[in-house]
Amino acid sequence: MAVHTPGERIVELCKTYSINRETLAERSGLSVELIRRIEEEGHIPDLAPLIKISRALGVRLGTLLDDHEELGPVITRAGEAETAVRFVTGLPQSGEETEQADEHRGLHFRALAADKGSRHMEPFIVNIEPDSDQKKSTHEGEEFIHVLKGKISLEYGADSHILGEGDSAYYDSIVPHRLLAAGGEARILAVIYTPV
Repeated sequence: MAVHTPGERIVELCKTYSINRETLAERSGLSVELIRRIEEEGHIPDLAPLIKISRALGVRLGTLLDDHEELGPVITRAGEAETAVRFVTGLPQSGEETEQADEHRGLHFRALAADKGSRHMEPFIVNIEPDSDQKKSTHEGEEFIHVLKGKISLEYGADSHILGEGDSAYYDSIVPHRLLAAGGEARILAVIYTPV
């Protein structure tokens, strides 16, 4: 079965709905260049642009991440998340080539329920690189995170919170926020809810 990137899904949906890149940019509030990079280069700076694009297209965020849909429960066995839908967010360091930067920096997302149809939550295992540099993100909905390994810094609005293994946080994602590794590499379970 072919794996589709979020950019490929966006291209397919735009073709289906007869929406050009300029119209999508206008509806989503994103730049034409950013949409081009997502579609053609697989670039994803963070989840917020994907959420804005999904809203502009009138689809769930999961629609951009799905390969196929399963109506029953989706079970992800230990180790299987490694082969599930994957993407990386992050800001390139100055002077770095974007492709290389995206491959080695930022947050590495592995979807846990990409095949579940009509879902309202997006569960991920997220590896946070120690040198990742994320912009604060803001989008509709809520997020729940649980630290599986290492320590993270949750910057939420003007506040900052250090979370260690076993700690969790539940927050409104409309408030500007970002996750950074506090020390070495960290791993979290993240569940993201975005209203349709």
